[in-house]
Amino acid sequence: MAGSGKLRAMVPPETEPEVAAPAPGRDGRFAPSPTGPLHVGNLRTALLAWLFARSAGARFLMRVEDLDRSRVRPGIEEAQLADLRAVGLDWDGPVVRQSERMGLYEEAIVRLDAEGLLYPCYCTRAEIRAAVSAPHGLSAADRYPGTCRELTAAERAEKEAAGRPPALRVRAEGARIAFEDRLLGHQEGAADDFVVRRNDGAPAYQLAVVVDDADGGIGEVVRGADLADSTPRQILLCGLLGLPAPRYAHAPLVLGPDGQRLAKRHGAVTLEDRAAYGERPDAVLAWMARSLGLAGPGERPGVDDLLARFDPDRIPREPTVWEPCT
Repeated sequence: MAGSGKLRAMVPPETEPEVAAPAPGRDGRFAPSPTGPLHVGNLRTALLAWLFARSAGARFLMRVEDLDRSRVRPGIEEAQLADLRAVGLDWDGPVVRQSERMGLYEEAIVRLDAEGLLYPCYCTRAEIRAAVSAPHGLSAADRYPGTCRELTAAERAEKEAAGRPPALRVRAEGARIAFEDRLLGHQEGAADDFVVRRNDGAPAYQLAVVVDDADGGIGEVVRGADLADSTPRQILLCGLLGLPAPRYAHAPLVLGPDGQRLAKRHGAVTLEDRAAYGERPDAVLAWMARSLGLAGPGERPGVDDLLARFDPDRIPREPTVWEPCT
């Protein structure tokens, strides 16, 4: 599959990265994966996404990212939605589930493939790690070494005969992308040749997110800062598929006392955990409000109070360390 002129036209000189044009509208979303309970950091991000959307008079949608069926746990989706309601969040329309949208993802893959923008990749994760760690290896901007990019038909046939099912990767060709983040400011990054279909045939996260956001009319994506590195890939995909790129706001994370991203290992970090200590959801909401600069000590505001006070400029730009609400 030869490279496409469409992609080459999108890849500017390295000193002049492609600047993403934001999509119209301000509809927002929250998109949890039903692999475990939401902790206070997840709930804080959901609250922030809700505030961005509602303060703009826009819709707020709920999407369940359940593509990886092997990691989905029974009952978790219902528990997550119940926790979001418990802190006062609501959403518009039915919950969207990625597992019910495979046809949309396949249509996007077929379009990309028809334009020569994809190629099969037979590399294992171990082989990619070895290439990255080799002397004179990849820069951070080029995380995939391009091992399979220019394989001949004979070389592909040999790998398939050896029983290696391929993933499909985008020919990103080192495209550099710039975007203005509502919370992080000016951002630039390079897109490597990332996977859009895994070697088990399932659509990859990057592709599904882009298709879902466009299909849902999402104009502003508010999510954790740990996902900022994915944004250049997603903006590139928007361009290749002829879709508008949303605006982005990447929220600083909630950390545990050890300075690492908050997780179950940090103890009682979910609503259920806190309830065991006698803390109601409104106490957790109050902590989130204080961490976002929207409430003072001792206050117990509801989400409508927070909406009336909401100002993106007041949101701290540094990570927040979780402390119990009591």
